[in-house]
Amino acid sequence: MTKPKIVKLDEAVMANQEFQRSVMAAKLNWLRAGVLGANDGIVSTAGLVMGVAGATTDSSAILIAGVAGLVAGSISMAGGEYTSVSAQKDSEKAALEKERRELAEDPEGELRELAWFYEQKGMSLELATKVAKELTAKDALKAHAEAELGIDSEQHASPGQAALASFIAFAGGSLLPLLAVTGPWISARIPVTVFAVVASLAITGYVGAKIGGAKSAAAIIRNVVVSLLTMGITYGIGQLVGTAI
Repeated sequence: MTKPKIVKLDEAVMANQEFQRSVMAAKLNWLRAGVLGANDGIVSTAGLVMGVAGATTDSSAILIAGVAGLVAGSISMAGGEYTSVSAQKDSEKAALEKERRELAEDPEGELRELAWFYEQKGMSLELATKVAKELTAKDALKAHAEAELGIDSEQHASPGQAALASFIAFAGGSLLPLLAVTGPWISARIPVTVFAVVASLAITGYVGAKIGGAKSAAAIIRNVVVSLLTMGITYGIGQLVGTAI
């Protein structure tokens, strides 16, 4: 009497762990996207305001350019993310619909195909066939979608949520260099902005590396070097244009 209960308990624990891993993976993907969006906002806006600051000391002009860059960049990021996720969602739905038709027209052939897939993964023919039959009996479409297409038939990314997250992340990242360069420290706006951008990008590089399981030092150095090059080049161009005008 106790053995079936133990099996059921083990299955329940495994299912719960799998669910938690799935939820955690989704959260990490969103967090990673947020960090990358903020990183883009910091670098692009810092480059823009530094370029304008190189051409003029007028705080109003720098603020206007920075705000315009923040709004335009946020909308562009959101629009690009919405389009990308929508296209991915449409492709997944089309692939699932095709798989659904094939299952209805040739269930035996699809069963052999699923068994073949697991056989290629290293299972014996007997075990692969057994696994394919059990998965098909439970949810044939889900089994084929995960094995053959690598997608979840029950969950699809939301284009609206992805767009909103990208908009907020980019705008949030853009605020830092914008506030730094338009602060009351007019005579020190350039070093203050450089310091603020480098510090923030070091943080986003560290967080992004930790999320992805990579070495943080390389990510931080990469972020800082790119930002310094961006600000240095745009500031130099701004000075040249400002002098020419």
